[in-house]
Amino acid sequence: MLLIPCPWCGLRDEVEFKYGGEAHNNRPLVPDVHDDTAWAAYLFMKKNPKGLHLERWVHAAGCRRWFNVARDTVSNRIDGSYKIGEKPPAIAAETEESA
Repeated sequence: MLLIPCPWCGLRDEVEFKYGGEAHNNRPLVPDVHDDTAWAAYLFMKKNPKGLHLERWVHAAGCRRWFNVARDTVSNRIDGSYKIGEKPPAIAAETEESA
């Protein structure tokens, strides 16, 4: 069982959450300027690291808010969670920069 720390509700069972993909993958602000290649890159070319990864989750069976999680994809260990718009935990930021 995976326990996910919601920034608003605290530690909860994974069945209360839905995975939302890679965190910090922002939609282009002016969509009409991008060609099909740029849109394909935005939609389909995602990071798939072995190790620490920043992900977006929603607490579907709780507060229904979106937030980000720093999770190790090998061990499923969660190093922290943070609200959308906040900076990732220090350990996640250091690993993402070195990747």
